[in-house]
Amino acid sequence: MPVFAAIDLGASSGRIISGDVEGNQIHTREVSRFTNGPIRVPERGKAGLYWDIHRIWNQINNGLRILQSESIESVGIDSWAVDYGLIGNNGKLLTSPYSYRDSRTKSVPGKLFGKVSPQRFYRHNGLQVINFNTVFQLLASMENEDDRRLTEAARHILLLPDLIVYWLSGKIYAEATNASSTGLLDPSTRRWSREILQLYTRQTGMDIAQKLPDVIESGKCIGPVLQDVIPLRNGKDLPTNVVSVGSHDTASAVAAIPAKTDNFAYISCGTWSLVGLELAAPVLTEASCKANFTNELGVDGTVRYLRNIMGMWILNGCVAKWREKEPHLSFAEIDEAAAKAPSMRTIIDVNDPIFADPGDMLVRIDRLADETDQPRPREIGEYARCIYESLALAHARTIHQAAALADVPVDTVNIVGGGAKNLLLCQLTADACGLPVTVGPVEATALGNLLVQARASGAVGDSLSEMRFVVSQSVASITLNPEGKKTDWQQAAARIFSKER
Repeated sequence: MPVFAAIDLGASSGRIISGDVEGNQIHTREVSRFTNGPIRVPERGKAGLYWDIHRIWNQINNGLRILQSESIESVGIDSWAVDYGLIGNNGKLLTSPYSYRDSRTKSVPGKLFGKVSPQRFYRHNGLQVINFNTVFQLLASMENEDDRRLTEAARHILLLPDLIVYWLSGKIYAEATNASSTGLLDPSTRRWSREILQLYTRQTGMDIAQKLPDVIESGKCIGPVLQDVIPLRNGKDLPTNVVSVGSHDTASAVAAIPAKTDNFAYISCGTWSLVGLELAAPVLTEASCKANFTNELGVDGTVRYLRNIMGMWILNGCVAKWREKEPHLSFAEIDEAAAKAPSMRTIIDVNDPIFADPGDMLVRIDRLADETDQPRPREIGEYARCIYESLALAHARTIHQAAALADVPVDTVNIVGGGAKNLLLCQLTADACGLPVTVGPVEATALGNLLVQARASGAVGDSLSEMRFVVSQSVASITLNPEGKKTDWQQAAARIFSKER
């Protein structure tokens, strides 16, 4: 039977997962896993944040070489969004890609919207305003002489999964789901937005349209893996193909949600919580713009209508500090302490900009508690409980907003990704939403990646619902019903969101 390989890159870790489909089930195996994270590089008197892309590439090679003895039908790549590499005329990478957490973009949206209406911008790209969106990164590159020179010298601008595809296959494309995170793509046409590209040229004097690859949808066979890169073969002793999948990791994750109804909301919970709905068309209203919801593209012509919420990033920052004194502290111990901690003692706005940069999250939680006249958490369990309840509240608020703005009902919520392992967070989310929450799969991103490949080879049915049925038959899930008091959550929401900052 054909075997498929998913390259699943996250901001904190990467992994290679293989999978094969037998009947209505997919069987997966983790081939390799490696840590990831931005690195600080001194430049111009300060430290810039970059991705060590050559280390990432080497780890991908190491993982795929483990599969050389197997018959691999195809390979697919997904990753986080917005970051990109610059390819020169000689076909080589010009410089290490910036990390989206680099500070150079912080003032860019304000400068742009001093000249251009946010509503006008939104009508053409449907994207929420986050300072690290690709379009803002590219505008920031024009403000520094060295970055401008490199950008002008680039022949191609490739988002990170497209860069890996290029190194594997020699082919240059932009896969639609990740391209939609750039702010340069029109979600209605699923092509680069002529209006936004013209706007960029007027602002910078550079015609960036010439540097952007053709957009392709997921499920396309791009070409064989170059044999002088990694000599992978399939069962017919032909080169393994590279297949475009939902290259935005959230797009792959949503494709693997085992939804049993059309009226579902989803939370892809990891470093970020991506919270929203799957729609047939974008929502480009002024109200949607004001609420800062995004219209990113999904598999099979769908739209991921969502908001980014600061997710387990905050907890991970706390864990890093706790482990300075308790190196062996486990997440199980943290969750046990949180379950015993008092409820609704301290609630914070997890999307406050104070959490954007790496650093001591404990100090920042204390600061927000002081600013909102709430008691500071006193120990590990109370800090964790504060984060989980605050995150659950943000999940609920976002789902109800999305349903109202899109004018669709929501009957159930699906939580996938690493956050699905945290049953306390999942139960709190059910309580805050007042809706049943189905938990899992944890490895939804890799499953979505693998199933799009499997469908391209004919190993599963053509429809998204058939792919999701395979997930439901392959991975156990549980459903949590709301238990908490609705009035408690309403009061907590009023306490935090009554005065929007």
